[in-house]
Amino acid sequence: MLLRAPLRQRLALVGPAFIAAVAYVDPGNVATNVTAGSQFGYTLVWVVVLANVMAVLVQYLSAKLGLVTGRSLAGHLGRELPRPARIAYWLQAETIAIATDLAEVVGGAIALYLLFDLPLVLGALITASVSLVILLLGDARGQRVLERTIIGFLALIAVGFLAGLVVNPPDAGGLAGGLVPSFSGSESVLLASGIIGATVMPHVIYLHSSLTTSRLDHRGEGLGVTALLRATRVDVGLALAVAGVLNLSLLVVAAASLQGLPGTDTLTGVHDVVTSELGAGVALLFAVSLLGSGLASTSVGAAAGAEVMDGLLGLRVPLVVRRVVTVVPALVVLLLGVEPSRALIVSQVVLSVGIPFALVPLVVLTTRRGIMGDHVNRRATTIAATVVAAIVIAFNAGLVVLAF
Repeated sequence: MLLRAPLRQRLALVGPAFIAAVAYVDPGNVATNVTAGSQFGYTLVWVVVLANVMAVLVQYLSAKLGLVTGRSLAGHLGRELPRPARIAYWLQAETIAIATDLAEVVGGAIALYLLFDLPLVLGALITASVSLVILLLGDARGQRVLERTIIGFLALIAVGFLAGLVVNPPDAGGLAGGLVPSFSGSESVLLASGIIGATVMPHVIYLHSSLTTSRLDHRGEGLGVTALLRATRVDVGLALAVAGVLNLSLLVVAAASLQGLPGTDTLTGVHDVVTSELGAGVALLFAVSLLGSGLASTSVGAAAGAEVMDGLLGLRVPLVVRRVVTVVPALVVLLLGVEPSRALIVSQVVLSVGIPFALVPLVVLTTRRGIMGDHVNRRATTIAATVVAAIVIAFNAGLVVLAF
């Protein structure tokens, strides 16, 4: 039983979900949540809360699939789909990976510009290079080292993103009112879709299932599947609670301190306004946290892309090659002069469109007794997961209507 295991062993089981969680506070989240708060105040608080609640269920199901079956989500799809379908599935997943990397590398580049006045293209190259070092470290030293590195980045991100709340606490009434579902025009619907895309992220649905396939190696020794699932629920709950608080803090700080002020439609402008409204210290912490967010999340994104390629196509390419291929679109966007913050928000909408391709198979697979055995989803879990998928698809449909 897990409760009888030594405390040190129980704590050691915490970690995989934190790798996934860092993707939930990437620069795309920063852009969408800050924009939502500065433009619409507390109106979209309910979207952030809903997205994070959905993310808890999704990430648990992903971890559960890998832990119970010893095979990742991409591995299951690669096993069941015919070759033409596998290739098509990989192409859409690779598109999502590129959109993910675009947001994270561009976000890191913006942070380096804010901190050191570096050109955006140079900043993107530095972000990609440092993320490669993080990946190589994890590859050489093992998953546990990568988990600790990512948790360290999360701690850094938390300091910067929560600082604004200390300086200027939110209005309690406005925050409570934001929990009531509502929109304020078509742009708010677009941002809501972007928030969901930036929170329930397709690539970490694939990745999380691969992080638990070995049943946590020596950390899980002596523990059965039931005990490990219990530990996984704790891991996911803690990790996503941290990510949820950080996401909400971004929107709330923007709503309390930046709403209606000019220049808040870009991260550079946000940094300037934060400097004038909350002080240079908070602005510095914001920029440092944005950099940590970009470095950590792009590492996780690249790892996810490698897992999807391996699972669907049975191919593994060197990390350096993957890093180069997925960073090129971000460099092109910056070289073409596309406004970086707008590119971040659009990339999150692309992620939202890709969620059903990962989420629907996950729900289907975890409801099959032939795959999950005694750990097949309960009826209530299946209903909840189906509702989550329906909500995401509904947002996507609304996005298409707005686009045309």
